[in-house]
Amino acid sequence: QVQLVESGGGLVQPGGSLRLSCEASGFTFSVYRMNWYRQAPGTERELVAGITNGGGRLEYADSVKGRFTISRDNAKNTVYLQMNSLKPEDTARYYCNAQLIALNRNYWGQGTQVTVSS
Repeated sequence: QVQLVESGGGLVQPGGSLRLSCEASGFTFSVYRMNWYRQAPGTERELVAGITNGGGRLEYADSVKGRFTISRDNAKNTVYLQMNSLKPEDTARYYCNAQLIALNRNYWGQGTQVTVSS
């Protein structure tokens, strides 16, 4: 059974930091591209950051470049999102996504809420 379990969300003040984690199971994590998406109420889900299966290529939304860092540990089947200098506009539910285009596979976690507010 495929599972993606996110953790690390919460309430943080503007300028603060959070580290999200997503632990995967039920599939071969090391061959999947991993992504973090977010969705705020009334908006479309958007790609925040992505990392290739070996970790050699990273992708970021312009809105988070220089503030967020995606990384992965294939030995632990876990992907991370380090979020620094958080802004109120970063408030959203953050979702972990596993993607394998060659086999048209796409898995999602349940999400973790991040709220940036003073």
